[in-house]
Amino acid sequence: MKSAEKTIYGSIAASLALVFIKGSAGYWGHSYALMADAIESCSDVFASLIVLLGIRISLLPRDDNHPYGHGRIEALATFAVVLLLIGSALFIAYESIQNIRTPHEIPHPFTLVVLAIIILVKELLYRLELKKSKETKSSSLEADAWHHRSDAITSLAAFIGISIALWFGPGYEVADDWAALFASVFILYNTYLIFRPAFGELMDEHTHHDLISEIRTIASRTPGVLDTEKCFVRKTGMRFYVDLHVIVHAQLSVAEGHFISHCVKDSIILDRPEVADVLVHIEPDQHLHASPKR
Repeated sequence: MKSAEKTIYGSIAASLALVFIKGSAGYWGHSYALMADAIESCSDVFASLIVLLGIRISLLPRDDNHPYGHGRIEALATFAVVLLLIGSALFIAYESIQNIRTPHEIPHPFTLVVLAIIILVKELLYRLELKKSKETKSSSLEADAWHHRSDAITSLAAFIGISIALWFGPGYEVADDWAALFASVFILYNTYLIFRPAFGELMDEHTHHDLISEIRTIASRTPGVLDTEKCFVRKTGMRFYVDLHVIVHAQLSVAEGHFISHCVKDSIILDRPEVADVLVHIEPDQHLHASPKR
């Protein structure tokens, strides 16, 4: 998890540098889209700080008041990032409309070079954080990654808009503002894509089908297990909690059933370290066809 924190620190440093670069280039290059983009990048810094705080809290050990740990703070951190993204999109849209209605100069050509560098940096940050989010199963880190992608999209839109303004000349000064307005709509769409899985996590939505299939396979390999029945998985932060029903011979003693349940639990956690705990229910084999698998 330390690597996830290092990724966030790098993201914060890059975002701070880009705020200065975008703001300076936008002011001297007469690009209102770049200046709006610079202000939007300020939200990147706050988003990364929120994600960092969320990760640190989620890693706190379980205690008497939080027997399942503190992982749900991850989903709340994701919601905070989503709110920042919505705010950024609405701000960009508002500024774009204002600038469309206000005559201004054509941006300088050097702003295209600045934007090209920004797009590359932001896309790199997006890919690094997304990869780390997949490794750590962190929804808030994934949200922060998409924050960088939204920034890259905004910059790409500004690049296209400024290119049009420079190519066609007077009368097309607002092209970069129209491009920024389009980007704000795209950012809102991506915001929904970030929000949806985090909301599902908070509601214990049944979406971890691949993991459930692997858990059933691992359990079925355990000596004494005849089959598996119900299996429920819920995600809390970067860890998973499993409720699993396994079917064994009805003639087994309580001690034997208890031993098998511990073997199943240990095998699953050993094979899938992201699983924090497994609650194994022992079912006698006469119930094999009593209820369908879920």
